[in-house]
Amino acid sequence: MTIPQPISWLFILAIPVACIAWTVTHEEIFSEPRNFCKRQSLAGKTLLHQKFFYLFTCEYCFSFYVTALLLLITRFQLLYPDWRGYLVSGFSLVWIANIYMSLFFLIRTDLKNDSLESKIKESKLKKCEQSSETIQTNIRS
Repeated sequence: MTIPQPISWLFILAIPVACIAWTVTHEEIFSEPRNFCKRQSLAGKTLLHQKFFYLFTCEYCFSFYVTALLLLITRFQLLYPDWRGYLVSGFSLVWIANIYMSLFFLIRTDLKNDSLESKIKESKLKKCEQSSETIQTNIRS
């Protein structure tokens, strides 16, 4: 049984959408522009100004714009050969991309937790070793 080509394209095209949206809204390389946008979204004088800048801080919101750009470039259509195909593929790409980003977030959080737990255990082990050495030194004295 083979996967139909449009469905495989959907899952493949969602990867760059997720990658770009996540990188712009979360990674350190874009922290300065993101912080500027965050400040503007909170301090903007009009609702339109606030919402415009908010779009660059939310991975879900930003993924719509990345998807629109990708659809312009690739002309990917799902189910229908006209504007409805773009509409269906656009929402489908956003949905799959956000599943990818959620999975990435969960994996990343789990790895950070594992790393933190490992550091805590190392710290406790060092304290135990130091206590043991102190006790042995006191016994010898």
